[in-house]
Amino acid sequence: MKKLLVGIMVSVLLIGIVGLVMFIQFNPFGNTTSQSSNTALLQERVVELTELATLKYEYKNAMVNRDDKKILLTDIKFAETIKLVEYTGYLKAGSDLSKMKVDYDEEGQQITVRVPKAKVLDNVVDLESMEIEDVKGNIFFDPPTQDLIDDINVQKKKYEEEKISQGFLTEADKRTEEVLKSFLSLYEENDVIVEFY
Repeated sequence: MKKLLVGIMVSVLLIGIVGLVMFIQFNPFGNTTSQSSNTALLQERVVELTELATLKYEYKNAMVNRDDKKILLTDIKFAETIKLVEYTGYLKAGSDLSKMKVDYDEEGQQITVRVPKAKVLDNVVDLESMEIEDVKGNIFFDPPTQDLIDDINVQKKKYEEEKISQGFLTEADKRTEEVLKSFLSLYEENDVIVEFY
């Protein structure tokens, strides 16, 4: 009885070893953990490039702020001010690389990166460097500073729209593509394709 029990245990052990060797040799599930970890690593490293891939344009602008007060129910002006306002700012555009999707094709050795199209990320005016010069002032009437800031906000929105119509976002997409391709070309054996959605 002991010989039969030992024989069964040896047979089961041999069948288990042969099965394990065949499983390792043929690997029916493929190399999915390696591929998904490579893709995750690539995605993490590309997100670090967000600042490099943004396009920044610094500008300086001047505007004339004209304000007057009239006597109620007439066209007679009793106070008028004209101010020259100079300010600086910057416009930033780029893609949100945190929403990027990376696919890696091992057979074709191809990396496909899908990135959102560029959008304006920042349009900031430096109010601390703003210079206001009185061209014509009046001791009875001085427009509040908030009115000047509101006018500047209107102007900066117009400036943003003007830059977009001149191709600022297209230029930002090109910049993102160049940065991604140069970064991912470290993997020389792979072909890199950048798509915008």
